[in-house]
Amino acid sequence: MYPKKVANQTAEVLQSYLTYQAVRTIIDQLSETNPSQAIWLSQRSAGNRIQKGEVFLQELMQENKEMVLRILTVRAHLAEEILDFLPEMVRSNISNSNTDCRRQILERLTQTADSSLESSTETHPEIESNDSQD
Repeated sequence: MYPKKVANQTAEVLQSYLTYQAVRTIIDQLSETNPSQAIWLSQRSAGNRIQKGEVFLQELMQENKEMVLRILTVRAHLAEEILDFLPEMVRSNISNSNTDCRRQILERLTQTADSSLESSTETHPEIESNDSQD
């Protein structure tokens, strides 16, 4: 396992996601103040283009530098707002999710064991009768 590599890739994904959220926020703002620019930005960010946030910003810089600066400002603000409590939230969510998944696995294993025990006593009634004679 390579924790630094995983951390780096996670940071890149988070950065791209914050770019996406910044763009969504700006589109919402523009839809009220400048609908044509909101449509323009929405079209530019449609599809998979925004999944690589830095590539998206580089491409957008060729068309509208002011919009890129606005995205950077909103992205930085979002990062400031969430990054303080994000590590604990991620740890807690993963712990809760793992607990839920383990519980479901245990329930399924228990149900499978119970149903196989029931089916074996149904097909072999002597098992149950031998137990009752003891």
